[in-house]
Amino acid sequence: MALGDNTLRAVGGNSQRGRNPYMVQTVVNFATALSDKGSALAAADVIPCIAVSKGTMILNAGIEVDTLQTSASALTLDLGTGDDADCFVDGFTATSAAAGTFAQNAAAFQPLMATADDNIDLKIATLTGTLSTGKYRVWAVLMDCTDLGSDMSANEVARDNA
Repeated sequence: MALGDNTLRAVGGNSQRGRNPYMVQTVVNFATALSDKGSALAAADVIPCIAVSKGTMILNAGIEVDTLQTSASALTLDLGTGDDADCFVDGFTATSAAAGTFAQNAAAFQPLMATADDNIDLKIATLTGTLSTGKYRVWAVLMDCTDLGSDMSANEVARDNA
């Protein structure tokens, strides 16, 4: 079940004419997710984290333990998109990971192009017990790969010719 968008972080690019990779992040608080859902969190629940626009290359994404959850006896998390729910993180054991622990994609991972507007989602892969605590930082390194346009020359205004 997809949960509400209280944790969804809108993506912003950079303002220069050339493009550079940039990092975005959000913190998923399971207490907030529980409140948003209105019933117990369960395996297969999906929490939208980072909005990604069509034409954006996802260079890397991952999870960092901010505050370890202490309510569930077993918890694994996946991080991915609507196309592939675990393309960035697959089966991260979030029950015993210490604060500051990172989980990211496998070494064989290739950057992913968003061919349609999508989200990077945190999915509760497995859950034993109840989940009501814990904070996890979800981050992504993105790059806008949309067309720059054909005219990259500087635009002049009348004041420049005075």
